[in-house]
Amino acid sequence: MKQFLATYKPHYRDNLKLAIPVVISQLGHILVQTSDSIIVGHFAGTVALAAVSLVNGLFMIIMVLGLGLSYGLTPLIAQQNGQDNFIECGKLLANSLLINIVSSIVLFMLIYFGAVLALNHLNQSPEVVAQAKPFLLLLGLSVIPMLLFTTFKQFAEGLGFTKQAMYISIWGNVLNIVLGITFVKGLLGIHPMGVRGVGLSTLIDRSMMAIIMAVYVLRSAKFKAYLKGFLLASINKIRIRQILKIGAPVAMQYTFEISAFSGAAIIIGTMGAVPQAAHQIALNMASITYMAANGMAAAAAIKSGNFFGAKRFHDLRHSAIASYHVVLVFMSVTALMFTLFNHWLPWIYTSDERVITIASQLLILAALFQLFDGAQVIGLGVLRGMGDVNVPTVITFLAYWVVGIPVGYVLGLHFHLGVMGVWYGLVLGLLTASILLYFRFSQITKRHASQVQ
Repeated sequence: MKQFLATYKPHYRDNLKLAIPVVISQLGHILVQTSDSIIVGHFAGTVALAAVSLVNGLFMIIMVLGLGLSYGLTPLIAQQNGQDNFIECGKLLANSLLINIVSSIVLFMLIYFGAVLALNHLNQSPEVVAQAKPFLLLLGLSVIPMLLFTTFKQFAEGLGFTKQAMYISIWGNVLNIVLGITFVKGLLGIHPMGVRGVGLSTLIDRSMMAIIMAVYVLRSAKFKAYLKGFLLASINKIRIRQILKIGAPVAMQYTFEISAFSGAAIIIGTMGAVPQAAHQIALNMASITYMAANGMAAAAAIKSGNFFGAKRFHDLRHSAIASYHVVLVFMSVTALMFTLFNHWLPWIYTSDERVITIASQLLILAALFQLFDGAQVIGLGVLRGMGDVNVPTVITFLAYWVVGIPVGYVLGLHFHLGVMGVWYGLVLGLLTASILLYFRFSQITKRHASQVQ
């Protein structure tokens, strides 16, 4: 035990110091949806909450696709910083900014011309679809400021500066809640907007966050040495290809996982508004813990990138395993909370007892997959920090779309297990991903460590 603590204790401290602000800022993305769900569930009703579930299921695919592309910057920044190549960090930022501006516009157009039209052909309740369309358009427009914020956030975090994004995320969520309640309920003389209100509040919130984060990075003395390379002339195909070589597979990894949950939402939507609203509650709560684990994974990617750039492979492996320990302990605690309070937690979102009954059952399954979800996201983060993204992309596709969704579809619809059957498939997909990614991490880190012995 003494040897165990001597090996991992320093990494626990260093990783948590870096991870906690990242976790809080990462939670900002999902807490926007959480506050939207709570506000709509209490002030607009079950049909409106089902509309939020449907839209979030589709929007999450778009969101993680954009976020995944932006995540290609962080490990490159961490590796260059590990080699004291400061000017190259600024050059990478310029290229990442261009990529994210273009991708955000493309993603908005995809929502505007594709996702809104698709709502008519998903066999969903007409009253749900009617409320979902304007909400989806507003969320789609918010992709543009969201990715601008993320560009500068990933740059700062890659250099180890994580607190500013955390503070901006906290105040952004406060603003989103205040505006959301005001617009949905119709306070201060404003006409009640229903679901559209939370869409508008999210757009305003993300726009403010983008402006503040950009000003912080571009004007802070902390980044002066790094921004010498932040020039239009620094944009070239080589750096764009570098970022996309990591970012594109990462985007696909997140897309395969999140789209599986979105696919589950669509399958469940064919069962009615009540199961769909219950799915939204359980999934939203599980997403909160997932984004916390994803924040730890982002910190693990930064540390792995630093150690990988400095060729300190033994430290890389020990740091990664320490991250596994931390996230498994965290997910065990949240799993216990979901189990003990499964009948009370849904009341945060709604007072509809039909929805609460189903949601409380789903929270038991959410508790079950907490450990698997945490383990797989840490595996992805560590491998991303080392630049290993292609094989993990294949693993996520197999886990969620060859195993998870087909099993959930068969159990839910053909074996008549309903929403629970769909969630059984999701649990199996997460289990598969966590095991395969751990084996991949272990294989690669052991190989690199053996090369320096």
